[in-house]
Amino acid sequence: MLATLPATADERAAWLRLATARGLKPAALRVLLGAFGLPQNVLAQPFAALAAAAGAEAARAALAPAAPDFAAQLDALEAWCAASGNTLLTLADPAYPPRLFSTPDPPPLLYVQGRVSLLHERGIAVVGSRSATPPALEDAARFGRAFAAAGLAVVSGLALGVDGAAHRGALDESGATVAVVGTGIDLVYPTAHRALAARIAEHGAIVSEWPLGTPARSANFPQRNRVIAALVEGVLVVEAAMRSGSLITARLANEMGRDVFALPGSIHAPLTRGCHRLIKQGAQLVETPEEVLESLGASHPVFRPAARPKPAARNGPDAPHRLALPVSAPAPVAVAEAPSAPRETERPANLGPEATRLLDALGHAPATLEILAQRTDMAEAALQAVLLRLELAGYLNALPGGWFVRATPR
Repeated sequence: MLATLPATADERAAWLRLATARGLKPAALRVLLGAFGLPQNVLAQPFAALAAAAGAEAARAALAPAAPDFAAQLDALEAWCAASGNTLLTLADPAYPPRLFSTPDPPPLLYVQGRVSLLHERGIAVVGSRSATPPALEDAARFGRAFAAAGLAVVSGLALGVDGAAHRGALDESGATVAVVGTGIDLVYPTAHRALAARIAEHGAIVSEWPLGTPARSANFPQRNRVIAALVEGVLVVEAAMRSGSLITARLANEMGRDVFALPGSIHAPLTRGCHRLIKQGAQLVETPEEVLESLGASHPVFRPAARPKPAARNGPDAPHRLALPVSAPAPVAVAEAPSAPRETERPANLGPEATRLLDALGHAPATLEILAQRTDMAEAALQAVLLRLELAGYLNALPGGWFVRATPR
């Protein structure tokens, strides 16, 4: 593993000047660096020389005056670099991650908090919906644990939903995880993930290409996704709608020659349609972590189920769960005519907030009373009463063997 290359204050100033130059794209900056060497040399060139190398637009951007707050930015960067655990990687640094360096537009600067070495290890991205269903959160954590147990770095974007669950799964396995963020590395977005970000910085790594203080902007996240795709050997999409940033990550990964995997789900679930689309386009349909590991040529993990508190006053062991119908679950059989199912867009508001919460916890995959109790923390008597009300109202059906499933819209 190569050590990082210390930069002088003047070198950092030149790197920051070019990295923050408005209108200077990473690909154009790379051309200029290839032609003239270090950023100090680029800034010392006349307009004609820069324009001949990378075009007039890039030359104007490189030679434009620094932003009015550039001195304050530079002071903040110096203070950040001096803090323990923080590393600034430049394109000239031998510790810059090689998979990212080989892309057409690598970020000129990478701000890293935590273990830089993780950016050189084998990695798998786990991405998906911010509004993930409970089954998807369970799957993301389960896959994250298995990948970490196999020695892979689990890479994601620190977002709500699938991203956070994947990070937590890897951390629960005492494994490595990398969060690539769309803000300045000194900010945490979403704020609900402050504690998670602190754990990742301590045991894994947080990575950003954005200057310190950069707030969350919608345009930053697609650009962030290309870094996620570049750092890994494959991308697993757990759950995604048809218009999802996860599909952008998958497309970029495919263009970079990475493997793309997708979990299937119910044909009635809006948040699985993006995964089904990927599968139709050639992504590998997977149901278990072992399938992903085998495809990547990684060793299988020693399975250690995640510890979870046992709910009181319930019978039977924890039942396994995945997005598709579990092998251990009995196949649906013909049942008596059920009440007409409400349209998918309807909510059981007239049945009370507990019914809405329970229906959300059920998602679009079969679940047992045990699983639903764990997801909702409802007492067994209350849970059974709400299940009965939902069944009578046509929102769910009971299957043989104690399984419940959302009713199919008609």
